[in-house]
Amino acid sequence: MPRVKAAQAGRQGPAKRRLAEHFAAGEIITDMTKTEWKLGSPVGQGGFGCIYLADKNSSKSVGSDAPCVVKVEPSDNGPLFTELKFYQRAAKPEQIQKWIRTHKLKYLGVPKYWGSGLHDKNGKSYRFMIMDRFGSDLQKMYEANAKRFSRKTVLQLSLRILDILEYIHEHEYVHGDIKASNLLLSYKNPDQVYLVDYGLAYRYCPEGIHKEYKEDPKRCHDGTIEFTSIDAHNGVAPSRRGDLEILGYCMIQWLSGHLPWEDNLKDPNYVKDSKIRYRENIAGLMDKCFPEKNKPDEIAKYMETVKLLDYAEKPLYQKLREILLQGLKAIGSKDDGKLDLSTVENGSVKGKTVTKKRKKGIEESTGSSVEDMECSETQAEVATQTRSKTRKRVQK
Repeated sequence: MPRVKAAQAGRQGPAKRRLAEHFAAGEIITDMTKTEWKLGSPVGQGGFGCIYLADKNSSKSVGSDAPCVVKVEPSDNGPLFTELKFYQRAAKPEQIQKWIRTHKLKYLGVPKYWGSGLHDKNGKSYRFMIMDRFGSDLQKMYEANAKRFSRKTVLQLSLRILDILEYIHEHEYVHGDIKASNLLLSYKNPDQVYLVDYGLAYRYCPEGIHKEYKEDPKRCHDGTIEFTSIDAHNGVAPSRRGDLEILGYCMIQWLSGHLPWEDNLKDPNYVKDSKIRYRENIAGLMDKCFPEKNKPDEIAKYMETVKLLDYAEKPLYQKLREILLQGLKAIGSKDDGKLDLSTVENGSVKGKTVTKKRKKGIEESTGSSVEDMECSETQAEVATQTRSKTRKRVQK
């Protein structure tokens, strides 16, 4: 599959990036505001650098319950620099808190940026960024659940993602790579989901001026091929409607387990043509993915609404939320903020235990210890970011 090829390209590509050397636990780094941070254990390594547990500097060592992580890469590498620009412009804690307050949200699934800077070690310069720590990614849970989420879960997830997209869009950015592996649960609250990996984030509207629609053959098929937008297939810079289209494909896959073009991902033009064909026949897309009588009409309405958007048009986010809320109402549910990420065992559905029993529940549902998962989750996040940067080269 293209994602596997991309990961391999990240390791074997001609322009190999230098890896950050390992820093010892207890190393102190100082960000641009002169705040000191202490590093803990490494919890991941990928193509661009390393991730460590981190906390504000104190006499104590950084424990396994550290609230933050720090990403470190050689300063002449590019991926973290790209992501850092988004965080500095749009993810400061006070910006996020103000938005939560004014929009009367319980939370917003955008990781908070706590600091960044350069750190010299053994004559080499390293760039670092400190951000929130997270738990497992949704892709693991989707696969553990026989590649299905319940309709209620899909709608609840999508409502939270619409909150995220409205926020980043209003801050002049689009994400461009929404998918389950880029959605991480909060480390402390498994009912909260966060959108990560801003390596493909694009400033579509700098200083309030929207980029114009322009097809560029060199940019064709950017993103993750099964989900990316028709605009991206055509080499057009990402826009708000593209993010919403990608979310629509995610909803269909999470609920049905399959997208019609998934069996031919090695042919990007086939994938593009399939998406164009189904955009003109959304009823046919629903019939293909949901052959049973009980179809999710709200997803069809969502897709119909998104397809009418012009390239530079501001979406009516509340209208899209209302469509999904009607879907919850149709199944006798409501937006209660709970994510039922159940796992299937021997044909029966078993909900994961949370709160004090969270550790036991996670281990039962995945067969991994929490400590193993914390390490592998962060590694997956690093690998995803590396993969994002190589996709464009691989998929041409």
